[in-house]
Amino acid sequence: MSLHLAILLSLAASSATPTDGFVSSRDGVRIAYHAEGSGSPAIVFVHCWACDRHLWDKVVPEFAARHRVATLDLAGHGSSGRGRKAWTMEAYGDDVNAVADALKIDHAILVGHSMGGPVILAATVKMPARVVGLVPVDTLLDVSDSPTAAQTDEFLKPFRVDFKEACAGFIRKYMVLPTTDPGLVDQIVAKTQEAPPEAAIASLRSAWLFDAARALSAVKVPIHALNADHYPTNLAAERKVAPQFEATLMTGVGHYLMLEDPTRFTALLKGIVDSMVGASRGAPAAPSGAERP
Repeated sequence: MSLHLAILLSLAASSATPTDGFVSSRDGVRIAYHAEGSGSPAIVFVHCWACDRHLWDKVVPEFAARHRVATLDLAGHGSSGRGRKAWTMEAYGDDVNAVADALKIDHAILVGHSMGGPVILAATVKMPARVVGLVPVDTLLDVSDSPTAAQTDEFLKPFRVDFKEACAGFIRKYMVLPTTDPGLVDQIVAKTQEAPPEAAIASLRSAWLFDAARALSAVKVPIHALNADHYPTNLAAERKVAPQFEATLMTGVGHYLMLEDPTRFTALLKGIVDSMVGASRGAPAAPSGAERP
């Protein structure tokens, strides 16, 4: 074996080894991350509000077989630091960029669930040369319909009075279906209730007031949402600002698609990712639409 080949094989083996680490974001807050697998483009998974990187545990293995895969805890979540002063989508975008820097990721598809949607948009605005595709997951449903600051603050009042009770009511009323497994609902509620209230409330406010239409208009790479059909996706509104926006609808699940039906979710996401990889190599992209039973 030549020395050159030995070095390449050694590098490939080291990148495939699961890695857990910390990196400092732009404001100095420590960000926890996990990486495994090898192959380009890398897939970077960004979790939702009041959750952490383990949201993707049942999804990662399928992609790590062919891609470098990274998950992270956004600041204020999971094992990451909580000393942030401004809980904004732009600051969370810096968290994603810091992990990409640490892992030396040159080309990435960013997958973001719920609040992770605005986060991956903010990250893309900051590192456009690195991002080759975006997959918003049950987020960015209608960028033409954004709440005002007054409406958002009114909705958040109960969270300021009794954070844990408001979390439980929010999840059970808006985020799950009557058919969602009750045990899973309890787990989701318990997880959100662990979040530090000050950071969680400020983050939710920032996510809802984030100018997604403006950020989308700056994105030129493929965008393919994977949304539940529980709430409608206004594809026409998205395409007014990002003509390349596509969407696949997953039926019969609530907001936490990857937890409610991980096998079906992973298969649909894999099709989207494969389509993006194919498009980057000159193959035609897959059309948008609802999944077929």
